[in-house]
Amino acid sequence: MTKTIFITGTSTGIGRACAILFAENGWNVIAGMRTPQKEETLTTYKSILIAQLDITNPESIERAMTKGIEQFGKMDVLVNNAAFGQYGLFEAISTEQIRQQFEVNVFGTMNVTRAVLPHFRKNKEGIIINISSAGGRIGIPVISLYISSKFAMEGFSEAVSYELASQNIKVKLIEPGGVDTAFHATSKEKYAIDKSLTDYQSYTERFAKKFETMYDNLTSAETVAQETFKAATDNSNQFRYVVGEDAKGWIQLRTSKTDQEFTELMRASFEV
Repeated sequence: MTKTIFITGTSTGIGRACAILFAENGWNVIAGMRTPQKEETLTTYKSILIAQLDITNPESIERAMTKGIEQFGKMDVLVNNAAFGQYGLFEAISTEQIRQQFEVNVFGTMNVTRAVLPHFRKNKEGIIINISSAGGRIGIPVISLYISSKFAMEGFSEAVSYELASQNIKVKLIEPGGVDTAFHATSKEKYAIDKSLTDYQSYTERFAKKFETMYDNLTSAETVAQETFKAATDNSNQFRYVVGEDAKGWIQLRTSKTDQEFTELMRASFEV
C-alpha cells in the first residue's frame, strides 16, 4: 500500500525538497503551506495534495489533516519542518518577537504533533521527523532566539520519544548545518536592531563578518531531504541524523570534549 507523509512548511527550502523527493519515490504527500494559492510547482504532482496550513492555528491543522486522510486514507509519517529564524542581539529583540519565535518553532511543532498522535495511535504505528538544526545542540551568539527554539525542539523530541515508543511511534531528529535555501536571507530581513545598544557595536560588526563565513559551505535542501527520506524508510531506531560537514564538525567537537572544554573553545571562537 502506498504510504503517505504529511510535511509542514513546503512552500520553500527543505519542506519543498522533501515533498518532491517523497512524491518521486511513490509516496502520497500532504504538503502544508500558509499560502497554497501561490504554489505552482507542487501542483504538477498528482500524488501531492496541497493543504492550507498555519501551524499556530489548531483548526487549520485539523482541516489539513482531515483533507489529507479523506484523500489518501491514512498518514504514516509526519515531518515538522515549518520554522523561521529570529536573528539579532537578545537585548534588541522585543517580547512580541520572542513569543512569535516560540509560537512557530516550538508550539507550532507541538500543535501538529498533538493533532497527529491520535491517528498514529489508532494505526498502532507512525514516524515523527522533526527538522531541527546543529544549532539545537550548540549555542551561537546573535541568533540566540532561533537557537533556543531548536534546543527546545530537541528536548521535547527526546523526552516524548520515550513516551511514544510505547505506542510503536518513532520520533527522529534531522540536524542540518547551514543549508542553501532562502532561510538565512529571510531571517536577515527580520534581524532585530536597536540603535541605542551602542555598547555592542564593535562586537556585532566583527561577528557579522565571521557569521557570513559560516555559510561558505552550504548543504543543499535536496541533501537534507535525502536524509529525511532515509529516516522515514530505514526501519531503524536511530534518533539523530546529522547533515552537512559543518554540522558534523561542530557536533563532533561538542561530543568529544568536556562541557568546559567545549565552552572555552566556543568562547574563543566567537570573541572574534
